[in-house]
Amino acid sequence: MYQTLKLILATGIKTEAPPQADEALRVARERLKAEILEYFAGALTIRHVDAGSCNGCELEINSLNNPYYNLEGLGIKFVASPRHADLLLVTGPVSRHMEVALKRTYDATPEPKLVVAIGDCGCTGGIFGESYASCGRVSNVIPVDVAVPGCPPTPVAIMQGILTAISLSKT
Repeated sequence: MYQTLKLILATGIKTEAPPQADEALRVARERLKAEILEYFAGALTIRHVDAGSCNGCELEINSLNNPYYNLEGLGIKFVASPRHADLLLVTGPVSRHMEVALKRTYDATPEPKLVVAIGDCGCTGGIFGESYASCGRVSNVIPVDVAVPGCPPTPVAIMQGILTAISLSKT
């Protein structure tokens, strides 16, 4: 027991080391903030729709609100109603049970609306594909502006996907 404690004291706690500065994150944050200020008057509202995912992408989306990524500090807020949203963030392959709900959510979102499909399941159907229980990718049900691949994609990739959608909407 003494040897184990001695080793722990010599090694220190490795899991609580502060994250290293990420240049890609800094650049993405600055561009995202500038685009939101210019196009959305300083505030972008997002409605997240889980269309049948495994919740891996949701964990990454939730991490966008932690102090490290601080999406809300950029003026981006998640809202409960699609009627208040500028952008839909859709995860997972669309299950047959969520098909009508996703279409209604899309129809309830005011124009100009943006749709970002998150994760391999949202972009291609992932390992589930199309079947009796799944419609497959999000674009099989509603139009998608930007697809962010990954299983799950990193928070920086999600931020870059949001930035790309904002950039596309200006043209």
